[in-house]
Amino acid sequence: MNDTKYRVAIIGCGRMGQNYAEAYTTYPDTEIVAIVDANTQRQNVLGARFGVDALYSDVDALLRDIVPDIAVVVTPTKYMKDAVIACAEAGVKGISTEKPIAARLEDADAMVDACAERDVVFAGGNLQRAMNEVQETASRLHNGEFGDIRGASVHGFGGEISGGGCQHISVLRLFTNTEVEEIVAYGSPPEALNAETDEGLIINGSFRLTNGLVCSVFGTPTPCRGVDVWTDECLVRWDWNPPEIFRGYDKQGNRIRLEPNYNPYPWSEFSYLTGSIRSFLAAVDRNGHPWITGADLRQALEVAIAAKLSATRNSVPVKLPLEDRSLALYPRPYRWLGGDATGKPQSIEEAK
Repeated sequence: MNDTKYRVAIIGCGRMGQNYAEAYTTYPDTEIVAIVDANTQRQNVLGARFGVDALYSDVDALLRDIVPDIAVVVTPTKYMKDAVIACAEAGVKGISTEKPIAARLEDADAMVDACAERDVVFAGGNLQRAMNEVQETASRLHNGEFGDIRGASVHGFGGEISGGGCQHISVLRLFTNTEVEEIVAYGSPPEALNAETDEGLIINGSFRLTNGLVCSVFGTPTPCRGVDVWTDECLVRWDWNPPEIFRGYDKQGNRIRLEPNYNPYPWSEFSYLTGSIRSFLAAVDRNGHPWITGADLRQALEVAIAAKLSATRNSVPVKLPLEDRSLALYPRPYRWLGGDATGKPQSIEEAK
């Protein structure tokens, strides 16, 4: 950290937005100067909770009064594009958002492009790719500590492939240091495959990576739920926790787990949100890169769209990047519209 005190606006202060607000009120180099939330009753409660007087119901009203250094966009997905682009155009230095970044691929493109054109740092959100142990494992993989990567697999790619599936794709891309260039997939059940959303969709198939590897993808249950990467010497397994490292087998044929000896990371009470925010602020300082970016979220969305596209076309191979940027995959209504609009509002007592 440096001596700069960044002025932060939380845009969308539901349950996840409040997690961000807790973190940003803890760090000595950030100060929340504004809260934006369409629910005026919750807005007032959270203003009192976090000691913020500048409360707004929409982004335009915020930007007429205050152009913060940092805009944390945690709205439902439907409203992210307009908020991100408005903040970029207003001169905000750094913008972060959440998953899924959009439903339509061209909307994700518009956000990434708007920030790139204005040299705005555009960070992603609360993904395990930003866990310090995941980042450290990736560095050790890339440095060759475990040998050359020979294969990879994804487990549990289903339910919400544009939401939770962002986690799998982001870790896979990080560990292998490569991109997905072709997808062959089949999906189930039929009602999920034919729906506009990804709710309940199970995807099996394969991802061909730009380094030549073919990654098997399992949506149906396996003993794992995350991403495996292996070399001639080791298996590296991310299973929604700090990665495990295995080398060799014992006499019973079980893999021998190594002690990874990860370096400690401060503010661990915020879990992997810590790495997401602190790497984002370092990038705004021009002292590094976000551990999860808006472009990473776009790539995850594109993979999810391509996977469903292949599955709906009888497992035809689909090449990436997709030429048709109007393609879309909608998340479940709660992610798309938020709890207030879908009958799952946060109680005021909980917000307090």
